[in-house]
Amino acid sequence: MDRFRELLACPACGGVLSPAWFCVSCGAAYDAADGIPNLRLPGDARTEVVRRFYERAPFPGYPPNDSLTALRARAGRSEFVRLLDRAIAGDARIVEIGCGTGQMCLYLARADRVVIGADLTRASLALGAAAARRFGVGRVQFVETDLLRPGLGAGAFDVVYSAGVLHHTPNPRESFATLARLAKPGGVIVVGVYNRYARMPSRLRRLMGRLTGFRFVPFDPVLRDRQADASRRQAWLRDQYLHPEEHRHAAGEVRSWFSDNGVEYLRTFPSVVFGDDSGELFAPAADDWSVETWLAQVGWMWTLGHEGGLFFTIGRRKR
Repeated sequence: MDRFRELLACPACGGVLSPAWFCVSCGAAYDAADGIPNLRLPGDARTEVVRRFYERAPFPGYPPNDSLTALRARAGRSEFVRLLDRAIAGDARIVEIGCGTGQMCLYLARADRVVIGADLTRASLALGAAAARRFGVGRVQFVETDLLRPGLGAGAFDVVYSAGVLHHTPNPRESFATLARLAKPGGVIVVGVYNRYARMPSRLRRLMGRLTGFRFVPFDPVLRDRQADASRRQAWLRDQYLHPEEHRHAAGEVRSWFSDNGVEYLRTFPSVVFGDDSGELFAPAADDWSVETWLAQVGWMWTLGHEGGLFFTIGRRKR
């Protein structure tokens, strides 16, 4: 636990935490029931609605008889995940903000990496921690905390990763500012949010699903693949179509978050530069122009729209 504790902090004041889970600066006391530190302060009303939403159906969940080999095989089918794993150094300190049930944390916990999985929802974290024990993965620590007042060390991480989280917060721009401070100077930030254009097919499916009370949602390949797994099917249905808080963003908007918070923009995935097929996720892309960026995002309706319209923006915190 000591190798993880130095990456954590008091959510009230940012102070150092003792082995007994009290802050040496302000004296606030915390606990770590079942090995999962509770470093979450009471949230605002909208955040609490989201937390309770995921307590009912932790996302994304694990299929029956899962294994680490199967988990890695599933994740490895994604080009983005393969590129991310290849780009991260073997001794990196990584935090995943909004880790859910922890699949990406377990996937990235190889070599000498140390991974912190942070989430609002204890039910999700418990599933992740149980899987880590079951799979024999010891370089992951799950932490219950809120992004707006995180129990995580400022400037402590080589890689800050967050997929599908900021667009479920009351103020995504403000949430990004907090997230960016967790990266060390020169550290990489990887943020995935719903794209304004690529999300349109999901919004259309949501409208059609409402007509049947969501007993039937047409043209959703994930729901179709999960027909035999009721709990994971329900988790996807709720996350994609019934979420109480959702925002959608354009690529240029997210780039402005980076600029405002001292983060050098590197690229998006998929790229907004036509013909850019670089396999280096942390390398700068060629310059793009506004029309090209807009056209690329419109095209994402067909390439990303079938699974929710999530795109990634990658940047490096300036020294």
